[in-house]
Amino acid sequence: MAKMSHGPRSGSRMKMTKGIKEKGMPKVNDLMKNFEIGEKAAIVINPSVHSGMPFHNFQGLTGTVVDRQGECYIISVNVGSVEKHIIAGPAHLKKLVTN
Repeated sequence: MAKMSHGPRSGSRMKMTKGIKEKGMPKVNDLMKNFEIGEKAAIVINPSVHSGMPFHNFQGLTGTVVDRQGECYIISVNVGSVEKHIIAGPAHLKKLVTN
């Protein structure tokens, strides 16, 4: 019998699945989004883009852009009572409008 896989995408069948009308690669504008430091962003993982993909436990969390690292952004997110820094590409981030 084969051993169970414990890879980085294990246990993420529904989180990493697109709807039937969303399938395919994203638009170029989604890959080239710009964020300012201090801006709020939500982590919305796009499973068709593998570069800059954060770990699937952070799907749906909201944080603040702290810094930039190469083409990716560092997002500060509170998980419980712990503040974590997540590196994510612009294709996996969504801008939040603040009033």
